[in-house]
Order: sequence, then C-alpha cells, then structure tokens
Amino acid sequence: MQLPRPTHPKLRGPVKWTYYYLYVILDIFSRYVVGWMLAHRESAALAQRLIAESCRKQDIEPDELTLHADRGSSMRSKSVALLLADLGVTKTHSRPYVSNDNPYSESQFKTMKYCPQFPSRFGAIQDGRLFCCGFFDYYNYEHRHSGIGLMTPADVHYGRAEQLTTARRLILLDAHRAHPERFVRGTPQPPVLPPQAWINPPTEKTTLQDAAGATLSAWSIPGVPPFSASPNEISIDADVDRTDVTRLPTTLIEAH
Repeated sequence: MQLPRPTHPKLRGPVKWTYYYLYVILDIFSRYVVGWMLAHRESAALAQRLIAESCRKQDIEPDELTLHADRGSSMRSKSVALLLADLGVTKTHSRPYVSNDNPYSESQFKTMKYCPQFPSRFGAIQDGRLFCCGFFDYYNYEHRHSGIGLMTPADVHYGRAEQLTTARRLILLDAHRAHPERFVRGTPQPPVLPPQAWINPPTEKTTLQDAAGATLSAWSIPGVPPFSASPNEISIDADVDRTDVTRLPTTLIEAH
C-alpha cells in the first residue's frame, strides 16, 4: 500500500541522480522483515526472483497466498503476473491515487529513514547493503512496535508473543501486589497483540432494516474488497541483494 510513485524506495547514491532501489519482504502481522534486496535498478526480473525465492523458502503451497503490491511497473509486469500464476499466488494492487494503501510498508521505511544512522547519501551500493544489514537486524530483533503489543517483530513472527504476554502479566501482578497504591486503575495489564492486521479495514457505510425488523449492515470500500492478515499470514515488500527468509505459513502478502 503506497503512493502511486516509483515502486521501491530510493536510497541516494554518492552523486546527484544516482539511486539504489530497495525491495523488502514484510510480514504484515508480525512486521518481521523476512527478506530484502538492494539493487542498482528497478526491475521486473529482480522482483520475480525475490518473490520466487521467498515463496520457495517459505514453503508456500498454491492458493495459500495473496500478494498485495503497489502499482509500480515491475510489480505490474507480465513476467511477475505469470510467475504468481505459476505459484498459485493471488495478487492485488493499491488503488490509484490512494496514499494509505501500504501502511505497514510506509511505516517500516519511515522508521528506517528517520534512523539517526541513516546517511543523506551512500558512497556505494555496498555501503547501502551494509547499512541495511544492521538496520534490519535491529528492526527485527530490538525495535518494539506499539501496534503489536510492544513486542519485537521476531517475537511475534516466531510465536513467542503469548509466552511473553504471560510473563509480563505475572510481573505486573507481582508489582501490583507489592504496591497496590501505585495503580489507581486496578491491576495493570500488558499490551495485547491484535488478532488481525488489516490492509483495508471495512468501513460501515449504511445500516438497513428489512420489513421483518432485522438489521443489515453494508460494508464496502469502492473497488477494493476488504481483507486482513492473521498470525499465519504474510506481507511482501520488495528489495534486492539479500533474501533472508524464514519459515512461516502464509496467506497475505504486501509488496513494495
């Protein structure tokens, strides 16, 4: 889900008008970056390679996955469409001129570009890849997201969320027992992991009532069927020189 502008974020090179294209594979439920790539150009062949390799490493079976992509030329190319058809992957695209159709990808790229170590320019593509290695390790294993209960993407991706929530609850309970006067609102509870991650949440437009008195609610987003990702669903964002994917049952993908 992203603006209808160049398909992948550009990292500035050493001189004016030089850019490197970043492709990222992102699990939208856990926010875990399962693969990324940095390339000299935007290319359907590179996107095809990344998607195929990711599906292979994730053991994706036909008809298990939906790939949600932006409207860039590489993601709309015939070669990528044929590859997805061969893999049994359903694809969807962001709506034209809609700025909020890739929120998870946009959030991830904003976190990267506001990182204090993010330079104004990279001296070479190798510098960009070195930076991305360190950043994505931090993003996956140290960065805590308010949207996933203040856990790291790796904790959610590898199924440690329930265990951590239980441990947090016990610690808070002990703290409350020791000093109940500090908790004016009662026993504190840890942040809860959402059961779903929506790309386009449904919007209630009208409420109708039939002759028998039953209430019917109409939900719609013009031109886009609502869908969501649960803990066994994934999202792809495209990148180029490293495909670091780990096993995760997958149903929903978002591609950048």
